[in-house]
Amino acid sequence: MSGLIPESFIEELLGRVDIVEVIERHVPLKRAGREFQACCPFHEEKTPSFTVSPQKQFYHCFGCGAHGSAIGFMMNYEGLEFPDAIEELARRAGLKVPREAGSAPRRSTETYDILEAAAKYYVECLKNHPPAIEYLKGRGLSGEIAKEFGIGYAPAGWDGLLKKLGTSPENIAQLKRGGMLSEGKSGQYDKFRNRIMFPIHDRRGRVIAFGGRALDDDGPKYLNSPETELFHKGRELYGLYLARRKQGRMDRILVTEGYTDVVALAQFGMRNTVATLGTATTSDQAELLFRAADEVVFCFDGDNAGRKAAWRALENTLPLLKEGRQARFLFLPEGEDPDTMVRSAGIEAFEELVQNAQPLSAFFFDHFAGQVDMESIDGRARLVELARPELAKIPEGVFREMMFEQLEKLARHRVETAAPPPTEAPRRPRPSAQPGHKRTPMRLALAHLVQRPALAELVDEKRFKQNGLPGVDILLELVEFCRQRPHMTTAQLLELWRENAAQAHLQTLATWALPGDEEKQAGEFADALTSLELAWLDENLGQMPRISEQNAEQRAQFIALQQERERLKAILSGRVTRNH
Repeated sequence: MSGLIPESFIEELLGRVDIVEVIERHVPLKRAGREFQACCPFHEEKTPSFTVSPQKQFYHCFGCGAHGSAIGFMMNYEGLEFPDAIEELARRAGLKVPREAGSAPRRSTETYDILEAAAKYYVECLKNHPPAIEYLKGRGLSGEIAKEFGIGYAPAGWDGLLKKLGTSPENIAQLKRGGMLSEGKSGQYDKFRNRIMFPIHDRRGRVIAFGGRALDDDGPKYLNSPETELFHKGRELYGLYLARRKQGRMDRILVTEGYTDVVALAQFGMRNTVATLGTATTSDQAELLFRAADEVVFCFDGDNAGRKAAWRALENTLPLLKEGRQARFLFLPEGEDPDTMVRSAGIEAFEELVQNAQPLSAFFFDHFAGQVDMESIDGRARLVELARPELAKIPEGVFREMMFEQLEKLARHRVETAAPPPTEAPRRPRPSAQPGHKRTPMRLALAHLVQRPALAELVDEKRFKQNGLPGVDILLELVEFCRQRPHMTTAQLLELWRENAAQAHLQTLATWALPGDEEKQAGEFADALTSLELAWLDENLGQMPRISEQNAEQRAQFIALQQERERLKAILSGRVTRNH
């Protein structure tokens, strides 16, 4: 269920790490009874609503709804992918992550090593090449900021890196795998030559690729590493690792188009800046941005190309605008970029521009209003036709409702709210169906079982084999799973069910408060099971013919069901014991 990482290791890892210790590295926790509390790191609040349960090994915020295991916290707080979160927790616990797929992980490890060695080589080359140093000084970049970002220089020759690192067939293979070599008629040669080199880091700080800025007019001005097994440009953001290392979770994150924009703004104290990698903002990048901050400001040129790029960013942002998230758009004057603006106007003036960037809602409606005649009925009808499919991508909530209300005001007509279309499944499946808040017997039974797997021993599966109520199949599957691992925590259970269709439902039930001691909770669990049996009996009785139309066999069955119904009702009322 978890790709190359065995489930048994995930279970062992969550048994080794303490979620309190993991979260305390980033968030100061205070004990509150059997749990710990803090102000939530995922949204602004003055009164603590973020709780961490050592017993469940699970965190939950009653304010914004964020919740999960230690793995989930690492993913949400540090912006790591699932395998990377496991790798990082394993490193802290002194464990080595086993893999189920042959030598591929070892090959990847060697590729990381060779790219790190290449980055160090480029840094050394920069020290010995005055023209490259002068170029950086001319861009106003200090030696300190260049060192922090690992900026280097690729020599003008064809084989400087190849001679330095590729002396063995294994190293040459790793350089090719890392996208560092090109191939021509005469053989292999360095891909990057006579360029200022910007190492690109993944969310764990490992070098996975490079961006190179030419020092002369030979070839493209900017050149990125090709797509490799480690680098997918639509899934990465330049500067994100360093921004999070400096600030953790940010209130706001600024998205620019160039490497030097990120470095220059960092030198002026704006450490919340990242850059796309020569591509339009993708849905994967938008998800990373909202993991890092609740407010994202996209900064583009004010020309047609910049506005087209901004619109593509908006399209990929709309499906992610759940409660508490917002996006803005900053369009700079023609010929300006963040690097030049901050130097000419000053950091305070630039920060004010960012602060007052155009809200997504205004950009959205301006975009469509500019395409139609707003004074004519036909034009306003066309506005609805254009805007409604895009608004339907926004998740259910207040923002979506208000966007439709604004469309109605502009159209001067009632607008049908379209249902959100199905979206492509994310890499970590999360079903869209969410359980309601009503505490039905089925939800109570599942909630108790998720929070205390040992309760599975109280379930007699035979009593539910013929029960056709919705959710019984999930209940029985969970009971069987919990019986095999009665001592696991809530966090272990949910991570092992990460790709199960019911996982999102169970995650929400794991946040329910179930008061009382273990005996009381076991009683409530048993009552929920009895209520499920009773509901199924009532459904069967309701489907039987009227008494006057029953034959002898049906009559006997009817009486038996009635007697069982009265027995279950007596159990729930406490008049008889369950074993009576």
